[in-house]
Amino acid sequence: PEALVKKITDDVMAAIKSDKELAARARQKAVKVAEEKILPYVDFEEATRLAVGRGWKEATPEQRKKLIAEFRNMLVRTYSNAIGTYEGQTMKVLPSRVKPGDTDATVRNQVLRPGGKPVLIDYAMRKTDQGWKIYDIVDEGVSLVLTYRSEFDAVVKQEGIDGLIRRLGAKNSPSPAMGATK
Repeated sequence: PEALVKKITDDVMAAIKSDKELAARARQKAVKVAEEKILPYVDFEEATRLAVGRGWKEATPEQRKKLIAEFRNMLVRTYSNAIGTYEGQTMKVLPSRVKPGDTDATVRNQVLRPGGKPVLIDYAMRKTDQGWKIYDIVDEGVSLVLTYRSEFDAVVKQEGIDGLIRRLGAKNSPSPAMGATK
């Protein structure tokens, strides 16, 4: 898992360094980098299941597919918005305590900012049939999955699973002020 996190971070940092538009936060280029360099290594089903929490058991297989698709779209937006913020920074993967045979791991990463305090980012990963996959990112002690869980739980209680799917879809649609440019 350490080697995978190192590869992902090295690839993203190299892309930022080599592309001025990407470093300047060009949205479509950032989405492309996220799609190519990060998202193939994310376990969206596990991340969605954990984020939806108790509501996941209530969801039908079709609702689960829609939840995964909408959560993936939201994460694409989140990751692509974050990519340009790493310009001029370096990342260092810290040693982890993964033993042979482990199927769950946490890989710690430090973002080193010029003149700033290092930022710790942990990647919660599990071994799948397709290799190691990330299912949660913990930034300075704040879990992405757990952050969404309380929000999603409240929506499911008020509006049900279909209400959560609608809300996620609305969040993922371009706002009228932004236009529908792609």
